[in-house]
Amino acid sequence: MKNRDWYTSLVSGLLFPLQERFKDHSTVSVRKALEMSQWWKRERLEDLQLLKLRHLLVEAEAHVPYYRRIFAEIGFKAAEVSSLADLARLPLLDKPAIRANTEALKSQKARSLRSFNTGGSSGEPLTFYIGKERVSHDVAAKWRATRWWDVDIGDPEMVVWGSPIELGAQDRLRVLRDRLLRTRLFPAFEMSEQKLDRFLGELRAAPPRMFFGYPSALSHIARHAQARGQRMDDLGIKVAFVTSERLYDEQRQQISKTFGCPVANGYGGRDAGFIAHECPEGGMHITAEDIIVEIVDRQGIPLPCGEAGEIVATHLSTGEFPFIRYRTGDIGILDDGICRCGRGLPLLREIQGRSTDFVVAQDGTVMHGLALIYILRELPQISHFKIIQESLNLIHIWVVSGAKLDREITAKIEEEFKARLGQSVEVLIEETTEIPAEKSGKFRYVISKIAAA
Repeated sequence: MKNRDWYTSLVSGLLFPLQERFKDHSTVSVRKALEMSQWWKRERLEDLQLLKLRHLLVEAEAHVPYYRRIFAEIGFKAAEVSSLADLARLPLLDKPAIRANTEALKSQKARSLRSFNTGGSSGEPLTFYIGKERVSHDVAAKWRATRWWDVDIGDPEMVVWGSPIELGAQDRLRVLRDRLLRTRLFPAFEMSEQKLDRFLGELRAAPPRMFFGYPSALSHIARHAQARGQRMDDLGIKVAFVTSERLYDEQRQQISKTFGCPVANGYGGRDAGFIAHECPEGGMHITAEDIIVEIVDRQGIPLPCGEAGEIVATHLSTGEFPFIRYRTGDIGILDDGICRCGRGLPLLREIQGRSTDFVVAQDGTVMHGLALIYILRELPQISHFKIIQESLNLIHIWVVSGAKLDREITAKIEEEFKARLGQSVEVLIEETTEIPAEKSGKFRYVISKIAAA
C-alpha cells in the first residue's frame, strides 16, 4: 500500500482487526489469504473451488434439512462430486424457495445466524440468514478490492447510502466506530438542493479519500456540483466505489469528471454476496475463492463464456444458511480472458443488473427510489410490488398480497408515501394477482422513475 498516513495504518493494522476479533470474525486472516490467491493461475483457483464446493455440499447434505431432502429426491451424493460441472445437477435456488423453506435452510450446526433483508429493488423483498463465516469472507473480499485502488480501511470515506439498517442504527457505539474509522454517512434518500449545497460544503471542508455509494446518487451529486459551478476535482479524492445498481457509462463519466477520480464498479448484494469488483485495469474480477458464478439459460443449463444469460451464484462460505445455485435475476456474460492486471480471478464481461432511479417530491426534493421501496418491503402482507411515479402529483403502486389489504395497511402506505413526496400527492394502490409487464415486453417488478414536472 502506498501513501498511507499513520492513522490509516493504525486503523487497518490494529483498530479494525481488534474490532473483527471482538466480533469473532476471521476477516483479517481471510483477507491476507485472498491477497495471495488472487495471483494464482485459473486452474489452481478452480481446484480450490472444487475443494470448498465439495465441503459445502457434504455439510449441506448432513446438516441442512432442505438440501438433505433435495439431494435424496434426485439421488445426489455430495461426497461423489468430482468436478465443478457436477454443480449443474442441482436445482436452482430462488427467492420463493427461500421464503417457503427458510427454517429448513438453516444448518442444524448454526449457532450465530443474523437476519438480513434484500433491498427489494426487484419487487421481491427477501429475509434470509448469514453466519459469521459468511460475514468474514464478504468483508474480506470487499477489503481486498478496496486496497486494489491504493486506499484502505481508515482512510477518510464518505458513504452515500440509504438502507434503514445503516441510517437507523446510529447509536453511540456506532457513531464512535465510524469516527474511529473516519467514515461519514450522507443519506441518499433525501437530496434537496439545500442539503446538497451543505454536502458540497462539507466535502470541501473535509475531503474524503474515497466515496462509496449508489452510482445514481453520486452522479446526481456530481450534476448538482456542476450546475452550481463548484469545482470538486481538486479535493484529492482517490476513487469512487459504486454498487447496488447498474453503472451506466454516462454516470461513470459524470462522477469521474466532476470529482477527478476513477470509478470502481462492484457487483453483488447481501443475498448473493460480493460477486465481483473492478480493478484499476478495468476487469470485473469474480471473488472466485468464495463464489462460483454460472451463466444459465431459461432452463438453468450453464452457458459458455461469451453468451448472455442469468447470473447464478453459489457462495462457498454459506454453510450455516447455504446459497447454492442462487438466481440473482440479473443478466451477465462471462469472459474467459485474463485481465491486464495479472490476477487469475475470472472475469465478468458484462452485467445487465436491475437499477433503481430517483423519485421527486412535490417541493423538488430528489430522493433515491429505495426511499419508497423500503416502505413496502417491510410489510409482510406484500410479496411483490411495482412503483411508477406518473407525475409529481401521482404515484401508482401495484401490489400482490396473500389476502386483500385492509384499510389500516393501505392508509399506512399512503401516509408514508405522502410524508416523503408531499401531502397532496395522490397515491393510487392497485391490488393484483400478477404484476403488469412493461410495454417493451421486458418484465420488471419495480420501476421508480423521475416524472416530468
